Amino acid sequence: MFDKLMAAQQMADDIKKRLDTVSVYGEVEGGAIKVTATANKVITAVEIQEEFFKQADKEEVEELLLTAINKALTQADQVSATEMQAATKDMLGGLGGMFGA
Repeated sequence: MFDKLMAAQQMADDIKKRLDTVSVYGEVEGGAIKVTATANKVITAVEIQEEFFKQADKEEVEELLLTAINKALTQADQVSATEMQAATKDMLGGLGGMFGA
């Protein structure tokens, strides 16, 4: 039983490492602002097109930046949930006997 729990912990650690390597994106205004993050919700880049930046006012940039960040984080949640769901399915298949199933 302890071995199965250790294997589950190792699987969780592996998923976290893999999510660190997956990039997700949020963009607005046809790419005028683009935010890149990892599937572990770490923002890794923010790009603002120079032409858009010259024309936009501060409030517009701030609002659109928030929208782009939230889109990237939503994608990160979706990727993470998919990975965890797959791992849970695998883990429960391996741990099923532990609970008498």
